[in-house]
Amino acid sequence: MEQWTQPQWEQNVQQYDQTAFFLYTPMCGTCEVSEKMLEVIEKLLPDLPLGMANINYLGDLPYELKIESVPCLIVSDNGELTNKIYAFKSVPFLYEILKK
Repeated sequence: MEQWTQPQWEQNVQQYDQTAFFLYTPMCGTCEVSEKMLEVIEKLLPDLPLGMANINYLGDLPYELKIESVPCLIVSDNGELTNKIYAFKSVPFLYEILKK
């Protein structure tokens, strides 16, 4: 999964039907587990644009999107924010949401 900046995320949202953007902080143990789950998803859905970013470097974006906590997976469909996932229950759970 590659690191995205806010402009890269915005570009992917406009360019693709569906995108996923993983927000984390470096000292978050739950974020590390969530990242491993998303690495599996990345292999299962290789065409899904999936990026990640340290929330501390995103400026006002977390406030604009009303991010409540990390880890957070932002999912957009057709340019619209459709899902904010905070509970990364399992790989099958994430797969069902992202396989569209």
